[in-house]
Amino acid sequence: MKRSQFTEVQVAYALRQAEAGMAVMDVCRSLCISEATFYIWRKKYGDLGASEVRRLRQL
Repeated sequence: MKRSQFTEVQVAYALRQAEAGMAVMDVCRSLCISEATFYIWRKKYGDLGASEVRRLRQL
């Protein structure tokens, strides 16, 4: 399986930026990802913090 180029901390940080009020398009542009990728991350990891995302990936 292909490994993501983004760490768990980066994913959690991107989700927190969007929750804080930054536009989703701007978050995606800063990380060079598509909006679809962002929404997939939000669906998967939306309510988790960085440590929980890291633990989930280890399982």
